[in-house]
Amino acid sequence: MAVFNYVAVDQNGSPSNGSVEAESQEQALALLGQRGLMVSEISPSPQEAPSGGKAGAGAAKKKKKGKKGFNIEIGGGPNSEDISIFTRQMATLVQAGLPLLRSLEVMIKQQEKKPKFKEMLEKISEKVSSGGNLSDGLATYPKTFDNLYVNMVRAGEAGGVLELVLDRLSQFQEKSIRTIKKVKSAMIYPSVIMFVAVVIVTLLMMVVVPQFEAIFQQMLRGAPLPGPTQVVINVSELFSGHPILVLGGMGGTVFGLFMFKQTKKGSRVFDWLGLHVPAIRDVISKSNISRITRTFATLLSSGVPILQALQITRDTLNNSYFAEAINNIHDSVRDGEAMATQMEREDVFPTMVSSMVEIGEETGELPAMLTRIADNYDEDVDNAVAGMVSLIEPVMIVFLAVVVGFIVIALFLPIVKIIETIGK
Repeated sequence: MAVFNYVAVDQNGSPSNGSVEAESQEQALALLGQRGLMVSEISPSPQEAPSGGKAGAGAAKKKKKGKKGFNIEIGGGPNSEDISIFTRQMATLVQAGLPLLRSLEVMIKQQEKKPKFKEMLEKISEKVSSGGNLSDGLATYPKTFDNLYVNMVRAGEAGGVLELVLDRLSQFQEKSIRTIKKVKSAMIYPSVIMFVAVVIVTLLMMVVVPQFEAIFQQMLRGAPLPGPTQVVINVSELFSGHPILVLGGMGGTVFGLFMFKQTKKGSRVFDWLGLHVPAIRDVISKSNISRITRTFATLLSSGVPILQALQITRDTLNNSYFAEAINNIHDSVRDGEAMATQMEREDVFPTMVSSMVEIGEETGELPAMLTRIADNYDEDVDNAVAGMVSLIEPVMIVFLAVVVGFIVIALFLPIVKIIETIGK
């Protein structure tokens, strides 16, 4: 019989370590699993391993590398898709029965092309190997693993269902990424139309209009031009004579709007516009409701207390009106009121949502009901995006036609005048 040292977490989420006798490492893992322990590290006892052997050297190396404290995140780290893939693969490895530390080692080996992500996982692995929890290691990288991610993992560790939590997390991330990609792909065509419109107008102003202006000066010999023609020529002279000023003005306007949006008042204005502009309000509203219900359902299903789940859900939102609504719901639930009661008072939630939440509370199936709401609204978001694009496309085409048409008409008005003069 060999002796194996282990580091584990019990069913209450408390760290546990010690030694167990078994004929093999697999048997040791089975024995510890029967005790309700989730093993994060296991290795032969130094007395069992030869001096200088691989097991002793590996343990010594881990002890030497172990560090405590916070890590500084730098740019160029993993993106949302990298985190989603990592979560899905970790869930698969843990569900297959691999110890947590071994699963992390496998994931580290797969990050050769992403050195910064690999470094993060190595430091997280060191924290786990020194007796810490996975959630504590993840929490040292808040920009990569947000509050939602860390708290769900912590709840999974406490309940001994880490593999289920990781699976739910990966599903949540995959659906979020799919929704974002659909919105981005739907906006490609309108963006191309806008780009073409800007290019066409710029070419007309800088190339075509100056040539017509020279013809008008020669044929009309100083006679006054029609009002629309003079406006177009003045704009053309601004484009041709001061291109840096024009480009600087455009860039300054965009930068000014961006900086204004970063302020509390500006963010509030943009949030209000997002919920009231006809072309985008359905997309913004339904996508926020989908995110709220799916996040909240995932947290509750993972064992996170309802008040904490509401706080985490609020922190994941970008729209201040929805964040305020969730904060009000949190306060009412804290004071003993039903969640649906306060939700009915909030203008941002449709009656259908609050009614389904009420049913979920009454039947004790709130997480399942929230998931159904999220699934329904995911489909609604797709339809809303399609409707938004179908509305934006003709509006932009009409806008382009009006601008180009105005320029063409303005250029032909003097030609008509020249023809009339020649006729006389």
